[in-house]
Amino acid sequence: MVMDKLGDSLQGALKKLVRAGRIDERTVNEVVKDIQRALLQADVNVKLVMGMSKKIKDRAMKEDPPSGMSPREHVIRIVYQELMEIIGQGAEIKLKPQTIMMVGLQGSGKTTSTAKLARFFQKKGLKPAVIAADTFRPGAHKQLKILSEKLNVAFYGEEGNPDAVEIVRNGLKALDKYDVKIVDTAGRHALEADLIDEMERIHKIAKPDQKFMVLDAAIGQQASQQAHAFNDSVGITGVIITKLDGTAKGGGALSAVSETKAPIAFIGVGETPEDFEKFEADRFISRLLGMGDLKSLMEKAEENLSEEDVDVDALMQGRFTLKDMYKQLEAMNKMGPLKQIMQMLPMGMAGGMKVSDEMFRETGDKLKHYRIIMDSMTEAEMLDPKLIGGTRIKRISRGSGCSPEEIRELLKYHKTMQTALKGLKGGKFNLQKMMKKKMGM
Repeated sequence: MVMDKLGDSLQGALKKLVRAGRIDERTVNEVVKDIQRALLQADVNVKLVMGMSKKIKDRAMKEDPPSGMSPREHVIRIVYQELMEIIGQGAEIKLKPQTIMMVGLQGSGKTTSTAKLARFFQKKGLKPAVIAADTFRPGAHKQLKILSEKLNVAFYGEEGNPDAVEIVRNGLKALDKYDVKIVDTAGRHALEADLIDEMERIHKIAKPDQKFMVLDAAIGQQASQQAHAFNDSVGITGVIITKLDGTAKGGGALSAVSETKAPIAFIGVGETPEDFEKFEADRFISRLLGMGDLKSLMEKAEENLSEEDVDVDALMQGRFTLKDMYKQLEAMNKMGPLKQIMQMLPMGMAGGMKVSDEMFRETGDKLKHYRIIMDSMTEAEMLDPKLIGGTRIKRISRGSGCSPEEIRELLKYHKTMQTALKGLKGGKFNLQKMMKKKMGM
């Protein structure tokens, strides 16, 4: 999950509000102290934390809740709004022809982010191309070339040429027909004069529309110094924060963004090209506070699923066969890791259950086994699971290499899902309406 520890701590603080008998000054002070502790442990700048704490206290005690909003909801709303103030709105990403320059220190994930960014524009229908202008790090050229080939993205590089400025000049000419040209520049272990000089010369040649600084989420308080230096040099228009899916605190990178006023453009939440999200502050804060992100979930479904993947009418009318379940498992697999999908659901919708990494791994393994088992079933069995008795279970077991107990577990899982879907029909979250809207029905 994105910034797991910070999210857990903030959610714990808000639960105090929910459980409190009444919202008074003492309750507010306790909650604010918990929020302070959570943000400081996540490496958020002390001045920012203290300023935010004071605003939350003042507003919670002086402002009257809007009409129809309870005092608890009002305080949660204030926390949400003040976190938004620290992070700011996300960078505006225009889907049009443009040149993008990537900068950052070595090890920040710049080259990988270059490929991920190209994939983002590719999915939006534009023709991206990348230029390998990192002549400092051995292997940078090869790494970007391999990533580009995997994504079917145009690549330009001159292996062995030490002149990064010349490579960029030649690359821009060679890739003129492409919509989005992304220049991967060199990094260093520290901010050195020759690095700044090279960046400025590339900037002069490329005349980029966007200058994205890539920051590792684990960088801590050093992020601020880096952000100022890169901003002074080329004028940062957006920040890409990488590795937010790990154990990194991430608050230092968020603080740097706040101090330089350079908005966050994208966040990296995994290792694959798909684990890259356009940053939107409201969604990010919602997920941190356990409010979910149904909008992102539906967009993820829209990007990865077709109408054939999920038969909404059949599901809602109770005709949930094993064949339907197989399609659903395949659809979930297309949408990405199960943990990312679950993270987008509000706590209430997910039953308020905290799922560990180990449980997610076990669930993922079981889903893979279920697909193998169903590959050994006949069409008739997939359409009518009631046909599957003892003799058929033995046959399916031999064909799939799975135990009879696993097959019975699959049938039980199917029955549970069938019951759950019947319960969702016309229910609180109106899954049918949501899915139909996604598919334009």
